[in-house]
Amino acid sequence: MRKEEHDQASRSRRSVYGRKRNRCVISPANASTMVVAIERREHSWFFRTNDTSDLTVFVGETIFHLHKLPMVSKSGYFSRLIFQRRKNGETNSTLNIDNFPGGYHIFHLVVKFCYGLAIDLTATNVAPLYSAAHFLEMTEDFQHGNLISNAEAFLSFIVFSAWKDTLLILKSCEDVSLRADKLEIVKQCSESIAWKACLDPQVIGCSVDDELCLNSLSNNTKNLKYKNDSYGNIVEESWWFEDVSILRIDHFVEVINVIKAKGMKPKLVGGSIAYWISKWLQKIKNVKDCDHKEVRGDTFECLIRILPKERNSVCCNFLLHLLKVGLMLNIDPELTMELDIRVATMLESLCAEDLLVKNFKDGDTMYDVSLVIRVVDAYATYISKDPKARLDTVAGVVDDYLALVARDGQLLVECFQLLAEALPEDARSCNDKLYRAMDMYLKAHPTLTEEERRTVCRSLKYHKLSQEARNHAMKNDRLPVNITLLLILWEQVKLTKSTLSKDMKYKRSKPKEVVIERTKELDDRWLKPLKELQTMKTDVEKMKVQLSNLQVVSLKLQRQVGIGLR
Repeated sequence: MRKEEHDQASRSRRSVYGRKRNRCVISPANASTMVVAIERREHSWFFRTNDTSDLTVFVGETIFHLHKLPMVSKSGYFSRLIFQRRKNGETNSTLNIDNFPGGYHIFHLVVKFCYGLAIDLTATNVAPLYSAAHFLEMTEDFQHGNLISNAEAFLSFIVFSAWKDTLLILKSCEDVSLRADKLEIVKQCSESIAWKACLDPQVIGCSVDDELCLNSLSNNTKNLKYKNDSYGNIVEESWWFEDVSILRIDHFVEVINVIKAKGMKPKLVGGSIAYWISKWLQKIKNVKDCDHKEVRGDTFECLIRILPKERNSVCCNFLLHLLKVGLMLNIDPELTMELDIRVATMLESLCAEDLLVKNFKDGDTMYDVSLVIRVVDAYATYISKDPKARLDTVAGVVDDYLALVARDGQLLVECFQLLAEALPEDARSCNDKLYRAMDMYLKAHPTLTEEERRTVCRSLKYHKLSQEARNHAMKNDRLPVNITLLLILWEQVKLTKSTLSKDMKYKRSKPKEVVIERTKELDDRWLKPLKELQTMKTDVEKMKVQLSNLQVVSLKLQRQVGIGLR
């Protein structure tokens, strides 16, 4: 490798674009020092020439043994420091460079350039090299065709012409974020990506070797969730979703802001954000994962703020996932409230499956019911008072959702009850769906106490059940006793009303004696079920007393056994 570098350095020293679009070979116009060999020993690099090394540079834990002349001849940074030390009479020739852009890998390329060796500029290293060149002040004042001008020319060429390489440049800026922002590399790349994303993919002209672009175009149909859903026919326009999803969140936000400014359709903007989030969510399983990833609460808030405001620009399920992550990251409560209300406004046009959001942690419920409680509470608070609100429709969605999550053994009684009672009492004209969900919950939780079963069924209005549902409920031994008794009483009341109605007609057409006789029969028929009901209540109370006595006896026996064992 040393021989090849030496041979390459001895060639005509000028900038040359390589055959491949994403590669540029550059070397200085002249070399002040001829390198004999480059050696590496563990964390130390040695640039061998005919002269003894007189400069030692520490970049992190890596040591470079260099010569002052080639470094001073091209770098204002080295020139200023070294001459300042000489002016002050200092003999120390060791320099420490902290936080060097790109680390020792990029510094190694800079040193090669300073020694007159050719280096390759690529889409993955041009941004760090450009930042490093500015850090070291490698301007045209020191040498014509210095590193800044070469890197800047290649950077402009790539950003203007190549879709794939522009993304790679922006990706490489993650290691030099502050300097890349200051030098407007991120801005240039974002403008280029946004401009090309708004064009037809055929206009961009992806070349055969542009694998990233081609893969995105060819796999678009099978990767996008929205191709046959509420997003309609946007698949062809969404070819760029996969490509920009590789970007870090702050760079992604920058790109989306520029895309929005260029007038991109709201559904496409929302779809790209949803795609980025869904891809990122696959990488995390709990809050701890969020802590060491690139996403923080403040940057995540930026992502929420750039969501298009247009209705249906993003789907409800995505907004719920966004809300869940936002709560995990403790973002601004005003933003979470905005998400609550935004999902609440969509409840009237959803189905229960749209509300299913899985939990990340083991031991939790399968689905995050607390999220749904939040948005239903928001609906009840802000939307249900609107005369146009379709309360019955939303109640049906909530009841269907309760039926979906009822079988979860980890779902607490309090959560079920809170969601069942979140809407106003007059929201449901029929309680059949709610009864079905309650019955499924009781069946899946057979160990509930009588008090817990009463809590589960507290919002059930027996007079709003259909006849079929009431017949089922009266035979349902999973229901609490008070509900069963109320249902029996309700049936008896209905029967009495029906009989009274018939007898009133009979009264108008029969003599007084017959009416009296029929009234006595009615009283007997009415008193009998009431007596039965009273007997049932008395039996229940007796059973409670007997159970209490048995518990007392059991405690006494346990104590006696314990004393005997001692």
